[in-house]
Amino acid sequence: MSGRRQEKVADLLRDEVSEIVQREMSDPRLGFVSITRVELSPDLKYARMFISVMGTEEERADSLVALNNASGFIRRQLAPRLRMRVIPNVSFRLDRSMEHAENVARILRDLEPELRAETETPAADEGKPE
Repeated sequence: MSGRRQEKVADLLRDEVSEIVQREMSDPRLGFVSITRVELSPDLKYARMFISVMGTEEERADSLVALNNASGFIRRQLAPRLRMRVIPNVSFRLDRSMEHAENVARILRDLEPELRAETETPAADEGKPE
């Protein structure tokens, strides 16, 4: 299976599952869920979907459980939308990359005044005789 075809199918799955989650699922445990990426097995039988959920850790866990419990429903909804011989089994995982990126950005913002002070201090000392 070509990597390009696998990418196209993954993009299609992400779009279709996002649509199903937003428009056809009414589980109260679902928070604001975004599907960030999809990893497909080479034979296209399994799709691991990574999600980002706005909210507390408990809301993230609840959304993850709700989606994994609804994987059969989601797969049935995919069948008429996809022209594929085999509809992949879907599973969901939390994607913490956005959270990680936020933490790195926060640390860099916190360090910025210190870095600025360090670069300004030597310049002030250069004009003084030893």
